Amino acid sequence: MNGYRVGKRLIGAQAPVTIGWENIPGVEGGPLKQFIFTWFQPTALFLLIAFWYYAPNSIAKVSTAIGIGIGFKILLLALEWVSPRYESWRLTWKELVTDLFYVGLGYTILNLIEHYIGSDAAIEAVQHGFDWDKLTWFTGLPLLVQAFLISFIFDFGQYWMHRGMHNWYPLWLPHSVHHYITQLNINKGAVGNPVELFLIGLGIGGFFDFLPRAALLAGTIGLAIGTYQHINVRFNTPRWWRFLFNTTEHHSLHHSQDFEATRSNYSNTYIFIDRIFGTCIDGEAELLGMEGGRRMSIREQMTYPFTEGWKTIRERYSRPTAMPAE
Repeated sequence: MNGYRVGKRLIGAQAPVTIGWENIPGVEGGPLKQFIFTWFQPTALFLLIAFWYYAPNSIAKVSTAIGIGIGFKILLLALEWVSPRYESWRLTWKELVTDLFYVGLGYTILNLIEHYIGSDAAIEAVQHGFDWDKLTWFTGLPLLVQAFLISFIFDFGQYWMHRGMHNWYPLWLPHSVHHYITQLNINKGAVGNPVELFLIGLGIGGFFDFLPRAALLAGTIGLAIGTYQHINVRFNTPRWWRFLFNTTEHHSLHHSQDFEATRSNYSNTYIFIDRIFGTCIDGEAELLGMEGGRRMSIREQMTYPFTEGWKTIRERYSRPTAMPAE
């Protein structure tokens, strides 16, 4: 397997990948299907932004955002059956049950932990000791500019957190569990070891809760762009969209079985952050996972960072066995 030369890197030498947008197949079907799956993503983004921009205060609240988020994911789940990217990624009952377990974990236990010792607790502590009058310049900006800046600052932090997880072994251990998934679908972003899910959830978005409308708009941008990372849908993604935003194609390459390919496309929303720092690769992959696509059980996903970490410590610090003299 020769692979592709991308800059100074050789991509796809260990597992098959597709590099270059011109080599990625488009949506098959009639003019109506072509139109829908070309403009669905931009239309959904603009409609959601318009809703939060003009919605009355009586419904512009977090509970509404949660409801819209769930409804949007159900819609995308239906699209996975209409226009799948790969048949091998078709959702099975086993995959669905596993995914829903992690979705429930995120909404319950992890949410509670975040409140007491995670970013929510840290943000609350900082908010009580910070002079928020210093941010009057920010609140004077146009609402959409505020929303973009909140979204961008959060994603910039996520980029470096994610990149750190791939470059520092103690962080890689919990994150590696997420790279054992063998397909992408709408809920796969929730699958991972709880330690990694806690770390990746750390952010500063909550600092801006004194700007509820801007914060809700920022969350909407993340929903209407970042959600497509883990989805089994074939789109004819517009050129400007794939230049600015992370796509399923980008993220499938990040999850490929090729090591060099996984060290790319770290951002959650704005792929231009990767372009700035030289970590963006445009392409896609079908074969995902690690160890040849070995699927982990939930039990192993929960314990793997600890068992693997303990094994590494023992190997590094164990005394060599004395050899008998000849």
